[in-house]
Amino acid sequence: MNQIGHYIGGEIIAGTSGRTADIYNPATGEVQAQVALASKAELDHAVEVAAKAQPAWAAVNPQRRARVMMKFVSLLNRDMDKLAEALSREHGKTLPDAAGDVQRGLEVVEYCIGAPQMLKGDYTDSAGPGIDMYSMRQALGVTAGITPFNFPAMIPMWMFAPAIACGNAFILKPSERDPSVPMMLAALMEEAGLPKGILQVVNGDKDSVDAILDNEVIQSVGFVGSTPIAEYIYGRGCSNGKRVQCFGGAKNHMIIMPDADMDQAADALVGAGYGAAGERCMAISVAVPVGEETADRLIEKLVPRVEALKVGPYTSGNDVDYGPVVTAAAKANIEGLVQSGIDQGAKLVVDGRDFSLQGYEDGFFVGAHLFDHVTSDMDIYKKEIFGPVLSCVRAKSYEEALGLAMDHEYGNGTAIFTRDGDAARDFANRVNVGMVGVNVPIPVPLAYHTFGGWKKSAFGDLNQHGPDAFKFYTRTKTVTARWPSGIKEGGEFSIPVME
Repeated sequence: MNQIGHYIGGEIIAGTSGRTADIYNPATGEVQAQVALASKAELDHAVEVAAKAQPAWAAVNPQRRARVMMKFVSLLNRDMDKLAEALSREHGKTLPDAAGDVQRGLEVVEYCIGAPQMLKGDYTDSAGPGIDMYSMRQALGVTAGITPFNFPAMIPMWMFAPAIACGNAFILKPSERDPSVPMMLAALMEEAGLPKGILQVVNGDKDSVDAILDNEVIQSVGFVGSTPIAEYIYGRGCSNGKRVQCFGGAKNHMIIMPDADMDQAADALVGAGYGAAGERCMAISVAVPVGEETADRLIEKLVPRVEALKVGPYTSGNDVDYGPVVTAAAKANIEGLVQSGIDQGAKLVVDGRDFSLQGYEDGFFVGAHLFDHVTSDMDIYKKEIFGPVLSCVRAKSYEEALGLAMDHEYGNGTAIFTRDGDAARDFANRVNVGMVGVNVPIPVPLAYHTFGGWKKSAFGDLNQHGPDAFKFYTRTKTVTARWPSGIKEGGEFSIPVME
C-alpha cells in the first residue's frame, strides 16, 4: 500500500510518529493509501529547516522570485492532467472539476508574478528640511497554512504562492484526506527553482495544527475549513501573537426575482448547488424565489434538471455531473440532515436517498436532493450540509428574501437573478455578505480581487489573494532619514516636527 510521508528540505521523508491515517478511494470505499500524521517534533523540525532557508530567499530580489512563479505556472500547465487525475482519485470530484481546482490556483500564481509591483514601497522626498521618508514591505519569516480537503490544489496555492512571492518560507498542512496533490505541488515549486526548505508539506491532524499554532517561529497562519475550527485556530493563533486569517462555513442564498430568466436561474442553481457534490464553500444551497408564482415556476424547471443529473466515478470522464463525497462520515452526515428536513416538515420533491451505483455500492455516493417549502428554523436551512442538497425557501417579497441572506449567521457568498438593475444594485449595496453575484451563481472573484466572507464565515481583517495577500504576508517598515549636512548642533528633546 502506498505510504505518503512529508516534504521537508526538498525531500520526501517518511513519518516517524508511528501514527497514520487511511486515504480512501471515495468511489469504491476502499483504502488506497496511508498518510503519516506528524508529531510536534516533526513539525518543529520542518520549521527549523524553513527558518534556516528563509533569510536567503528574502534577500533574493522580487523579480527573481517572480521568475520562479513564472516557471511554476509553466509546470502546472505541463502537468495539469496528472494533477487533476491525482486530485480526483483521492477527492472523488470529476476530472473537469479537478482541472478547474488546479486552474483557479494557477491564476493566483500568475497574479503573484506581479510581486515586484505589489511590494513597492512609498517614498516622500523632502518631507522636512533635508529629511526623506520611505516605507518598505518586508517578509514576515516563516508562515503556515492549514487547508481543506475540498480544494487540495487551489487553496494551498492561494496561500503559499503570495507568501513565497513576498519572501517568506511556508509550512503547508493539507487535509489528511487528500494529501497527494499538495506534495506534488511542492515538488513542482522546487523544479521551478525554489530553494529547498522554502515550501514544506507536513501532513497531520489536530496535533500538527496545535504545533503550528504554538510554534513561536511561525509568524502567520491561514486556514480554510469549518467555522468551529476557524474560531479555534483564530483564537489560539492570535493569543500566541500570530497574524491569523481564517475562513469558515457558508450557507449561500440565491434570490430569484419574478422577472428573472427562469431557465437561466434553474441552470445556474443546478450547477452551483450540485457541482462537486455540493462540497464547495461557495455552493448555492438555498434558493429563495420571490412570490409563490416564481417559486412554482422555479420548482417546475428544477425538478427535471435535478432528476437528470448523472452521478458516478471520475473515471467516467465527462459523462458524469458529480462524483462521490469524500468519506463515509460525510455521506452519513448528509443523509442525517436530509432526514431531519423530512422530519421537520420540508417537502422532498427530488429524493436521492435510494441512489445506488452498480459496481460501486460501497462508494460514498449521494443522490441529488431537492427540498421545497423549507423554513428558516429547520436544520437543513441553518447548517452547512456540504452535499448535493438544495433547499427552496419561498419569500413573499424582495425584502423578506434579502432579510434571509442578511439574518443568517454565515456571510460567505450570495447571488440575485433579475433583469432589474435597481433591484440588483440595491441588493449588492445592502446585503451583509462578502461576495455577491448578479446573475452569477458562484461569485468567486478572480485572482486580482480578494476572496473572503463576512460574519461567521471569516475571522481576520484581510481576505485571501489579490492585494490583501501581499499585505497579510508582509510587514510595513517606515524609515525617516536625514543626512548630516546643515544639521544644527545640540540635542533635540521634543517630538520631531517636519517644518
